[in-house]
Amino acid sequence: MADLQPGLAAPPPVAAEAITTQQRNQARMAARRFLRHRLAVTSLVLFVLVVAFAFLGPLLWSYDHTVDRAIPASTPPSMAHPFGTTTAGQDVMGQVMRGTQQSLKVALTVALISTTVGSLWGAVAGLYGGWVDNLMMRFVDVILVVPLLVLVTAMAGNVRGGTSWWAVALVISAFIWTGTSRVVRGVVLSLREQEFIEACRAMGASNSRIVLRHLIPNAAGPIIVAGTLAVAFAILAEAALSFLGFGIQPPDTSLGLLIENARAAPFTRPWLFYPPGVFIVLIALTINFVGDGMRDALDPRQTMTRR
Repeated sequence: MADLQPGLAAPPPVAAEAITTQQRNQARMAARRFLRHRLAVTSLVLFVLVVAFAFLGPLLWSYDHTVDRAIPASTPPSMAHPFGTTTAGQDVMGQVMRGTQQSLKVALTVALISTTVGSLWGAVAGLYGGWVDNLMMRFVDVILVVPLLVLVTAMAGNVRGGTSWWAVALVISAFIWTGTSRVVRGVVLSLREQEFIEACRAMGASNSRIVLRHLIPNAAGPIIVAGTLAVAFAILAEAALSFLGFGIQPPDTSLGLLIENARAAPFTRPWLFYPPGVFIVLIALTINFVGDGMRDALDPRQTMTRR
């Protein structure tokens, strides 16, 4: 204590038991990084509100998407009908609720199926390489070379119950997973040369374990981006199929079908055209921003935090 300057007291001793540390697991760190991404958090809140509007709204609203003789025909927005009514006597708000619900079912199902299939296909092709990689990617090239809309239209016309939302989702998913597979393959080709993959092989890890526990988690960023893009693409593809007569058809409805039915009324009866268009844009934007935040939060190589 002789080294202390005169007049300064020695700091009190700190007991070892008083020093505590908080365990930081990967999930907690990812959640903390995501919450710092303000745009992603705001978008997530908006997307949850859209989902609540689509799935809980019909339980609380007085009208559905069908024709009701008690509804006045072709009236602008009012207190009784906030989104207005159609010429046939349908409440536009009820239609938008139903259309958003069906479009979300299609979009989220397409995103789930296409990212899962594409990620596994690309990871296996990139890991094995050689003739396996060549064979798998040539199959992908064959699908990519043919115009997507032609394939989807041809397949949709031959699917039993092709106008149901799940059939439309399966048809679209069957052809858009290829982009995800190419992206994941490119990432895996670089990852498989890393030291941690060599260590896994040295410890006797199987190829399936390497793919599921190491390669795909380390490719989370591109996979999430591909999944969010698939949501927006699925909504637009469903709208195109509805226009061609192969998507969701009346008496059911979707956002794409609502826009198709109102394509001649953006200036004469704008309440028919713009509400479903706004919801399509809102879903696409919020999903993309949420995906951006999830990519930053889940990427194991992410070191910087957003403010």
